[in-house]
Amino acid sequence: MKTTLEKAKEQSHDNLVDNLQGLLQKNYEAEKGFTKAMENAEDNRLKHFFKNQAAQRARFANELTNEIRNLNEEPVESGGATAALHRAWMDVKNTFSANDDEAMLEESIRGDKASVNAYEKTLEENNFPPHISSVISRQANDIRETLSTVRRLEDIEDKS
Repeated sequence: MKTTLEKAKEQSHDNLVDNLQGLLQKNYEAEKGFTKAMENAEDNRLKHFFKNQAAQRARFANELTNEIRNLNEEPVESGGATAALHRAWMDVKNTFSANDDEAMLEESIRGDKASVNAYEKTLEENNFPPHISSVISRQANDIRETLSTVRRLEDIEDKS
């Protein structure tokens, strides 16, 4: 039988892993979404931007995977059903939009806002070890920077 302290440590461990798994799935989703946007983009600057964002999210996923493995747990291997729906929505918008690149930028903004919110909520609601908080905070900041860049690209696209 486990002591109260052992149960609390186990629960804390499980909570940490669950939160990291959730962020990992978000990064899988974002990587696939940015890859899809890169494939659909017409403007070469946007293709390059989306390619870099997909690579960034793959790097984030690798970092989170390493943290999960360091906790002696097995990381999830792919995004969820929500991600598939988001990519399908990007395909629909791409097919019917008068300005495909602008529609993908709008979807990128929506997706990055959701990612930032997920990261912020995860940080606010949990007390992670400092090294893990640092990884999560850095990734959140990088996504915020991406969001600012996407908004600037959207402004440029609006003026074209």
